[in-house]
Amino acid sequence: MTELSNYTSLRVGGPAQKMVQVSTESEIIAAIEEAGDSPILIIGGGTNLLISDKGFAGTVIRISNNSVQSEVDACSGATLTIGAGEDWDVFVQATIDRGFAGLETLSGIPGTVGAAPIQNIGAYGHEVAEFITRVRTYDRQAKAIKTFTNAECEFTYRNSHFKSHPGRYVVLDVQFQIRIGEMSDPITYLELAKKLEIQPGEKATVKQTRAAVLELRASKGMLLSQDDHDSWSAGSFFTNPIISQQAADALPNAAPKWPLLDGRVKISAAWLIENSGTHKGDEVGGARISTKHVLALSNAGNATAADIAQLAKRARDQVKEVFGITLEAEVNLVGVEI
Repeated sequence: MTELSNYTSLRVGGPAQKMVQVSTESEIIAAIEEAGDSPILIIGGGTNLLISDKGFAGTVIRISNNSVQSEVDACSGATLTIGAGEDWDVFVQATIDRGFAGLETLSGIPGTVGAAPIQNIGAYGHEVAEFITRVRTYDRQAKAIKTFTNAECEFTYRNSHFKSHPGRYVVLDVQFQIRIGEMSDPITYLELAKKLEIQPGEKATVKQTRAAVLELRASKGMLLSQDDHDSWSAGSFFTNPIISQQAADALPNAAPKWPLLDGRVKISAAWLIENSGTHKGDEVGGARISTKHVLALSNAGNATAADIAQLAKRARDQVKEVFGITLEAEVNLVGVEI
């Protein structure tokens, strides 16, 4: 059996009952149909997964297709259709190399293009939903290809129609609309603006912005590295909670708060964790809170999935006890509960 720890950024996970490597749309569909009604687990980069030490009792389909189609218009910009298995950051770099702008703040996010709409990945003031025009999927229930418009994807913060219907849709390719240009959109994220040495609302070149984002991510252990155990993680383990204005007002003034258009408030999960008694470097077994970023749970070298789950539960429970807020996992939990 194939050990799934070899295919995840956390480097944990037991054996797969069956594993299939696919690289074309026809191979993806054939693998899904062959699995029938049995459980399937789609893996791209394996960067947002915590898989049980018992492994996965079903078919694991690892997608590595990288088909690329593009249409470029001097006025409307570029329409790019990218295969689900394409490495996300390779794609971002390619858009910048070709003179396109928009995706630079999403640089360095590990994983594949196919995972991007499921999670509605985002960073430094932008989400991928801003750039997606269409997502083609295979619908396991209907046994047919189904295409979603942006609105039909039902994107919200770190969520989508696909994430809300786990196991039903397998992303085949994603279509993006991005503009031609050398300058970024206005930089609204304060940390990034400071790194670029500009004022919030000002612009920088897309190349400068990408470089700054990569440096920030590296400083937090959020760029995968063979030699940096802090990066042996699944990125941010918890999402930033969205709470009522009343609940936000009850928190200390020092807590970072971002008002939303619907009247609710987004709160920093990292601040909640660090101010509830969990600290960088805290350990459970072989699992460790990253020494660079409290929101990343990492494998210090010999962690099990159970270690990481226990550490996550401890951090979550302490936030609940101190602040009355229940953190939700951003990481996809497979056979694991916290």
